[in-house]
Amino acid sequence: MLDSLFRRWNLRSLRDENYRGLFEPYHGDEVVVFDTETTGLNTKKDAVLSIGAVKVKGNRILTSQSFEVFLKPSKEISVESIKIHHIRPCDLEDALQPLEAMEKFLAFIGNRPLVGYYLEFDVAMINRLIKPWIGVGLPNQQIEISGLYFDKKIALIPQGNIDLRFDTILTALNIPRMGQHNALNDAIMTAMVYIKLQQPFKHH
Repeated sequence: MLDSLFRRWNLRSLRDENYRGLFEPYHGDEVVVFDTETTGLNTKKDAVLSIGAVKVKGNRILTSQSFEVFLKPSKEISVESIKIHHIRPCDLEDALQPLEAMEKFLAFIGNRPLVGYYLEFDVAMINRLIKPWIGVGLPNQQIEISGLYFDKKIALIPQGNIDLRFDTILTALNIPRMGQHNALNDAIMTAMVYIKLQQPFKHH
């Protein structure tokens, strides 16, 4: 009830009717797992440099339908931020303007539920790019994998102190770390975590 009220209220702010479909209830069996690489962790000031995403259908990652895009930054990338995301200015020579990148991203996700690790941050970064343009943020259902992991783990060890670091979750679920740290690889690893968390949890 609250969800439909929120959607209707949000819909009133929509500036571009082409994106009305984002607000339609989703009846399919796919989710989109996505991750961003940014110049920092300030959702009001920092910029999105790349987005990686994959669709998951049931217990399959549709890697043939993966999505990766690089965005032109609005300011020079600092040496400090390059150490974190490893994206150099030369990697962004063919990057898209943010608006074009967002058009492609919204076309890819449609109205599917979104999955991520500390997804709130990634969604806030995307919303900052799309709100001035279409008038609203992403209305898609959001599924946080650290929350799913916590719920499964706490059921087994109610008094436990649950470590929610990404590397810890990968290790606990026997998921290998993919080589290069980038948005697409992180999205694929997160998709593996999501699929594992759909299965019954075994107490080790």
